[in-house]
Amino acid sequence: MWKQKAKTTREPAISDAEWIVMRVLWADGPLTTNQVVAALSTRAEWKPQTIHTLLARLVRKGALKAEKKGREHLYHALVKAEDCEYQVSRSFLSRFFDGDLAPFLARFVENEKLTKAQVQELKRILEGKNA
Repeated sequence: MWKQKAKTTREPAISDAEWIVMRVLWADGPLTTNQVVAALSTRAEWKPQTIHTLLARLVRKGALKAEKKGREHLYHALVKAEDCEYQVSRSFLSRFFDGDLAPFLARFVENEKLTKAQVQELKRILEGKNA
């Protein structure tokens, strides 16, 4: 009843570590290699080589574009955060709730403490879907 057809375009499968890198680029990109390393120095205890490896993997997966800029690369996100988040959410719903959104929302809301503002925001979103 509440099942939706998934989008036909497929975003690259991004690992948990790669999500951390992508969030930096989605928030502040495009960034050079050194800028990514500096931004991640406060968020993850990774060596620069680890970050270089993650960047290279994301380029191979088609999530990032690397453009040569002097002695380093400038990275641009090729996928939108919203599209990747949607794909991961759809995958989760398919695996655990047979693609059905209503039971997931019910289970989640039943077990979470929501503020009045959060309840109002959820109502606004859901009512907007009926318009």
